[in-house]
Amino acid sequence: MKILLATAYDYPHLGGLSVHLTTLKSGLESRGHSVDIVSFSDVPKWKRDGIVRGPAFVLNKMKKGSGYVWTLNRRRDELESLIKEKVKGGGYDLINAQDAYTTLAALESDVPVVSTVHGYLTFEGISKGTVLEGSVEADELMEAERQSYKSTREVITVDTRIKDYIEKEAGVVGNMIKNFIDVETFKPEVERRDEFREKYGFAKDDMIFFVPRRLTKKNGVIYPILSLPAVLEKFPKARVVFAGTGEMKDQMEAKAKELGISDRVTLVGAVDHSDILEYYALANVALVPSIYSAGVEEATSISALEAMGSGAPLIACAVGGLKEIVEHGVDGLLVEEQNVEDLSNAMIRLLGDPVYAQQLADAARAKIVADYSHFAAAEKYEGIYLKALGKK
Repeated sequence: MKILLATAYDYPHLGGLSVHLTTLKSGLESRGHSVDIVSFSDVPKWKRDGIVRGPAFVLNKMKKGSGYVWTLNRRRDELESLIKEKVKGGGYDLINAQDAYTTLAALESDVPVVSTVHGYLTFEGISKGTVLEGSVEADELMEAERQSYKSTREVITVDTRIKDYIEKEAGVVGNMIKNFIDVETFKPEVERRDEFREKYGFAKDDMIFFVPRRLTKKNGVIYPILSLPAVLEKFPKARVVFAGTGEMKDQMEAKAKELGISDRVTLVGAVDHSDILEYYALANVALVPSIYSAGVEEATSISALEAMGSGAPLIACAVGGLKEIVEHGVDGLLVEEQNVEDLSNAMIRLLGDPVYAQQLADAARAKIVADYSHFAAAEKYEGIYLKALGKK
């Protein structure tokens, strides 16, 4: 098949969606398919800044959420033009859209469309404070979601909770295919720990907790900082390293200063995806401390999968898709979300028992290879594509 993967967001960028596209493309191509990607990044920069992003700032000042909805509609318009141009002589068999507004854009072409749903567009907007709950803007977002789910030939979701959400909101039964990773890239390299620590300026005897998350509220990034003082009482060389950017940065730095632990908290900012595996290798433990926020839960976290594939013992909060990935006490530890004491105890446990931590890591790696390989996922996607092409 000739397949077009499409998104109304930037590609490539630092984030799970970009990783998903790259990895899915690789898996599908390994099965003999031809795959192209079209994204918002293909729109000329003057349009992106002047027409799509620029007015949104002013509109949001006038009414919260109006600029956000404006931006999404303009992204849809631009993607519609790009997709029509792309398919004009492209001979594509199918378009796999990666969000609601791209789905609506792709449906204006003559090519069959499958939609992958990575999250909850409306509820995530409310959670971030981008739109107000119960507002006209929130209603418009939800209507766009429903329309996209009902109109596409097949819906793919990345966890069971999103699948249930779509069935509840739109009456559409989706196909659940959990997120996946490139298991050949994300593999254990613990023997290079000292090399990578020297490269990034960390001490050999640091006991590093690595948090590969955007610095947003729903990712629970404040909780490793709140949990660290108790860990430092037992392990003075403990350090938490965050890789990501976001609106929580100032609050996190202020809290670390207030607790007197700024010297044991490191925010490295955005890390290129090609370098992130080196951080997994230098870490003693990976943390994915996601929380519930305005009805939004973590999906099948790519960060958690990459940590497990890379051989880093994982502590995650028992929310959303994380509960589907991690079997507590077998291939990782699950803790109650927003529970500082629970997280502290888990951090202390893994530092205090490295043999147990390694057992968890080994079991996690085996699970990832068996169940979350991009090769296996590509075969499942292919099956859904063929199912969609059989529909009229």
